[in-house]
Amino acid sequence: MSGTLRTDARTAATLGLLTLALPLNAALTGAALARGAIRRARGVPAPPRATPAAQPRTVLLSGGKMTKALQLARSFHAAGHRVVLVEAPKYRWSGHRFSTAVDVFRTVPPPEDPGYVDALVQVVREEGVDVYVPVCSPVSSLHDARARAALDGLCEVVHGDEETIAGLDDKASFTELAASLGLPVPEAHRITDPAQVLDVPAPQDGGHYVLKSIPYDPVHRLDLTPLPRPTRQETRAFVADLPISPEQPWVLQRFVDGQEYCTHTTVRDGRVRVHLCCESSAFQLNYEMADVPEIDAWVRELVGRLRLTGQYSFDFLRSRTDGRVYAIECNPRTHSAITMLHDHPDVARAYLEDDDLPPVRPLPGSRPTYWLYWELWRLLSRPRTAPERLRTLWRGTDAIFDWDDPLPFLLVHHLQIPSLLLGNLRAHRPWVRIDFNIGKLVEPAGD
Repeated sequence: MSGTLRTDARTAATLGLLTLALPLNAALTGAALARGAIRRARGVPAPPRATPAAQPRTVLLSGGKMTKALQLARSFHAAGHRVVLVEAPKYRWSGHRFSTAVDVFRTVPPPEDPGYVDALVQVVREEGVDVYVPVCSPVSSLHDARARAALDGLCEVVHGDEETIAGLDDKASFTELAASLGLPVPEAHRITDPAQVLDVPAPQDGGHYVLKSIPYDPVHRLDLTPLPRPTRQETRAFVADLPISPEQPWVLQRFVDGQEYCTHTTVRDGRVRVHLCCESSAFQLNYEMADVPEIDAWVRELVGRLRLTGQYSFDFLRSRTDGRVYAIECNPRTHSAITMLHDHPDVARAYLEDDDLPPVRPLPGSRPTYWLYWELWRLLSRPRTAPERLRTLWRGTDAIFDWDDPLPFLLVHHLQIPSLLLGNLRAHRPWVRIDFNIGKLVEPAGD
């Protein structure tokens, strides 16, 4: 069977599996809608879900295909704010556009399009936007920083400026900056030519390095091949296949063996307003709060010293060798861990208001989040993990489903993702996996 036929067969089979799940999902959604109608008919008031805003505002959110945008939309809506959601035309069938938390859905060009900033300005003017909260994809962080320059004066923007975002998003320059502040980070070398990897001597203590693309690479980002390889020839052969150039630099970073953590921090003028931390992995789709004081202190120090504003996600490793936590990269954008705040009443306040209250964290006893269709796929593809998967489902809550807002759960899985699969089927285009969290197909050289 040719590669094209294999790709098309895989895509068609995946569409078939989603179709099999449709009746159950539709029944669940129908039950939720009926429950809501009965409660309204009986005059049962909905329980308050957020602290009401003293001054309701119009909030613009980007990244409409992603669960983290849905979560923020629900948080702002529950506090009484009006929510405008935008996304690129490719994702115009996002299930989140049908959420009761979304007042207006608009499409704008992709962030790399020259017309992106002008389109955002137009939406801000036409919808009377007071605050723009970018929910960035990896490729859009810098574009939204450039948009801030055009939007300043029209609305508030909860995002960093171009220089700040570019410096933090670059793994090599981030490491240099953090080290200059005395914060623990691993040794790192900027690589702009494959031959440079051969010139870095192996660590004397028997450790090794890993090579990471500085621009977002959806495929190579999970490759943690230890370097150098056993022989110089093997190292040369490995790096020769990577797209390394001055225009696409990489970072050779000392590997830290230990437990990985991811964080999300929302900051206003250097003050931490929201902070989340959880154990992590290379492909993370489960989020549960972890209390790691050293990480909290590390983040407070950096964002405070730099007087940052915006949303910043950091990845850390606690070394098994010395027990210290090392920051390995910064992603200056919203983290999907924000879904852990699904039941917190003060998210909107923390994002939009200046007060002296402590940072928002998950409530005690709040359920960790997962994505049901991903858990079911893991259960089917790896039956031995059934006890772990069932524990996850029992202890947690789906990040998309909400009894009072059920349509996104139905339409993400049976409109948004199928529309993307059908597009790939028509174009005979390959894909790596479905990311229900981000609401897209992970593709070679994709977004």
